[in-house]
Amino acid sequence: MNKLNISIIGVPTDYGQTRRGVDMGPSAIRYAGVVERLAGIGHEVQDQGDIRVSQKHANGAVDEKLLNLEEVVEVSTALANSVHEVVEQKKFPLVFGGDHSIAIGTLAGLGEHYKNLGVIWYDAHADLNTPETTPSGNIHGMPLAVSIGLGHERLVQIRTNVPKIKPENVIIIGARSVDPGERDLIREQGIKVYTMHEIDRLGMTRVMEDALAYLKERDVDGLHLSLDLDGLDPLYTPGVGTPVPGGITYRESHLAMEMLQESGMLTSAEFVEVNPILDEKNTTANVAVALIGSLFGETLV
Repeated sequence: MNKLNISIIGVPTDYGQTRRGVDMGPSAIRYAGVVERLAGIGHEVQDQGDIRVSQKHANGAVDEKLLNLEEVVEVSTALANSVHEVVEQKKFPLVFGGDHSIAIGTLAGLGEHYKNLGVIWYDAHADLNTPETTPSGNIHGMPLAVSIGLGHERLVQIRTNVPKIKPENVIIIGARSVDPGERDLIREQGIKVYTMHEIDRLGMTRVMEDALAYLKERDVDGLHLSLDLDGLDPLYTPGVGTPVPGGITYRESHLAMEMLQESGMLTSAEFVEVNPILDEKNTTANVAVALIGSLFGETLV
């Protein structure tokens, strides 16, 4: 296993949705011992602290059907700049949310460094809504759409005016709650999805083998993991804002992380939607840190 120089970036924001508490997610993951875990594996770890998130406009304003648009643009821009700098320094960006709207900033920061970036979206949801299809106005349901160039122009144009990733380079794993507009977009854009049906039928080993083989065939020049803790069944991760029963198991998730690590393809990652207010004794943050251990090469023997 290659020893990495990892830069941790926290993004304490809850602007992408309406349930309070997810802004404490980065702190919960740190309290669960993530820095010590990564250092124990042998990596060099620098915790850059948190992106500054202003609270002055936290009034739930709706702008063109989108909740807290100004705030999400501000946070996403700051995160994009920080991720861009980390990659410029040849370090591995590891981002902790916050709600899943932060992926807009993460992918915007990566976009200038990769011409053909692959993305594994480990999530119960597709996050492919647009202002035209959103049932809620919550931007945490839109980051994947924004990143392929669809959505409000102020979000799409963060750092650059071009799409940050190609839809055919995206693989969604664990989907089990997909809105009608998202379903149409998946078909139109040719996005590869492994729902819980495929995971149940094929098994996680086959799903990950197929996913990684597909991305290799696409000749991706980097691979980003965007992991929403609600991708797992809420039996294992109770502290998430939008839990969906019937999800991926704890052990299946470890296997997926281990296979990602063994592939040698991973170049960046983010873990999002840990909400300590909804959690039980920091269980969800502990699961996040355990999965991070597997993702970065922790072994039993």
